[in-house]
Amino acid sequence: MSLKSLTALLFFTLVLSGFAQNTKATEQAPLIPMKDFFKNPEQRSFQLSPDGKYLAFLKPYKNRLNIHVQKIGEDKIVRVTNSTERDIPGYLWKGNNRLIYIKDTKGDENFRLYGVDKDGKNPKDLTPFEKVRVGIVDDLEDNPEEMLIQMNKRDPKVFDVFRINVYNGEMTKIAENPGNITGWQTDHNGKLRIAITTDGVNNSILYRDNENDKFRKIITTNFKQTLSPLFFTFDNKNIYASSNLGRDKAAIVKYDLVNNKELEVIFEHPEVDVYSLFYSKKRKKILGVSYTTWKREYKIFDEHRKNIMKDLENKLPGYEVVITSKNKNEDKFLVRTYSDKSMGAYYLYDVPTKNLTKLVDISPWLNENVMAEMKPVTYKSRDGLTIHGYLTLPVGIKAKNLPVVVHPHGGPWARDHWGFNPEVQFLANRGYAVLQMNFRGSTGYGRKFWETSFKQWGKTMQDDISDGVKWLIGKGIANPNKIGIYGGSYGGYATLAGLTFSPELYACGVDYVGVSNLFTFMKTIPPYWKPYLDMLHEMVGDPKKDSLLLYSASPVFHVDNIKAPLFIAQGANDPRVNKDESDQMVKALKAKGIDVPYMVKDNEGHGFRNEENRFDFYGKMEKFFAKYLGGKAENSNLK
Repeated sequence: MSLKSLTALLFFTLVLSGFAQNTKATEQAPLIPMKDFFKNPEQRSFQLSPDGKYLAFLKPYKNRLNIHVQKIGEDKIVRVTNSTERDIPGYLWKGNNRLIYIKDTKGDENFRLYGVDKDGKNPKDLTPFEKVRVGIVDDLEDNPEEMLIQMNKRDPKVFDVFRINVYNGEMTKIAENPGNITGWQTDHNGKLRIAITTDGVNNSILYRDNENDKFRKIITTNFKQTLSPLFFTFDNKNIYASSNLGRDKAAIVKYDLVNNKELEVIFEHPEVDVYSLFYSKKRKKILGVSYTTWKREYKIFDEHRKNIMKDLENKLPGYEVVITSKNKNEDKFLVRTYSDKSMGAYYLYDVPTKNLTKLVDISPWLNENVMAEMKPVTYKSRDGLTIHGYLTLPVGIKAKNLPVVVHPHGGPWARDHWGFNPEVQFLANRGYAVLQMNFRGSTGYGRKFWETSFKQWGKTMQDDISDGVKWLIGKGIANPNKIGIYGGSYGGYATLAGLTFSPELYACGVDYVGVSNLFTFMKTIPPYWKPYLDMLHEMVGDPKKDSLLLYSASPVFHVDNIKAPLFIAQGANDPRVNKDESDQMVKALKAKGIDVPYMVKDNEGHGFRNEENRFDFYGKMEKFFAKYLGGKAENSNLK
């Protein structure tokens, strides 16, 4: 059904009272250089060594984020890695001397495992295998020399488990995947006790009492049902899990695997799913849960942690406070602050003395006083669903008749969160209102809301986006002639779908690593996604059984509908959305005589990680939106 044939009224509710009246301009924000939003931070991803004597963190070296180490109380900083092609995306301490990190090649997501001592000596490529993806199963915190990893070296589709020496790379296979296991889990002693299997649409939990026993099947559920083990109870007999069995919203439960029954509900929320439970390893106590409504919230069970959080929140008023790392003795914490206007800062907190020491502002060049507020909104879709989202308005400009960038998230089975988003702040600084929405299928709102998205790519999922646009127009906030749409991954698909299926709404669009053809997308997924292919067919559509549906929802077959200018960006080595997805779209448009700007980065994958590529992309996007929506832009980017 086309948008023009729909006459249903949309009823919208603003979460924050007085929002609609907040339209008076006070003082416009200065134009902030594009690079300030997208350059690498000075320092980030801090972690404490287990003995609490050293800090490790990522810091740029030759424009790439590398691991650096500093002894607490000293000024000397030692760079321990020398990556110049790619940022190091993640690392961890292994004992008090060794650091373990991962890195891929040109965005192919085939991550290798590397080790290096805290003084930069004894570097080692621990998994020197081509086209093999490595993941960590258990870092074996109490074992300074070994950890458990998984690799798809034997079969690209599945992962076997290995015990590896983090100094010399010697490894022993401890579990071979029979072909259907998609996840492994250990107990608190590092013993492999749980395996998750799938036949494509049904998931099973396998369990064993010890590593000498064979795995036995405990429970099988359809993929729509969740029993997701989080970790074992401290006696290693039962598990804590996130479960939606018998309920719509996932709750934290204690579960008896041996007898296959739920023992206790630890915490549930009436409006959102709860996935996260955290604990003290030293004290062997459950501390609390975190969950997301319009922003992250906590329910703390433990009085000791309650007192710590209260002290931190009193010392850091106005910010979301998160404990990101701790030493083994749990008397030193690393704390990070978050907000919608700031990338935040890192602090070192001494638990016994309650002394809080600031370590670094992550992006001190950005003045949070001129950043825009990210406000939660809700509205009703045309078929009656409540859609949650966020609206960010440019600072100091009356919220009337504004140019707008609609920014749907990727996934699509993910969600947008409240917090600092450099893309959103960049666009707001250029004078655009930015609308983000958690359209149907977005995670966190329960099973029913998620299931309403099945086989609805380009259909009701896209209607939810269009309905949000119509709300902005109806409220007078949006200039109906100056609405653009931009997104990455599924958000890129939504951009293409918006321009093809509701061309009357948009003046332009930017597609960033987006899907254009649902048939070829299914054929080119990574090999380790293949076990989920039947599930993907049920959620998106089967290329054989639902060929008409997939054809109707694939933008590449409907380019004749496109009226607005389109800019496409793609990583050449993208393993998730193959480059051919963008190539097809560009080719189809050119066949119609439409010249589409097309940016391809040969050293990137699913999104641009390298700083210079981010600068190039956002600089051109800024120019593109300024041309077609009339927002502000740096003169240097308009030459």
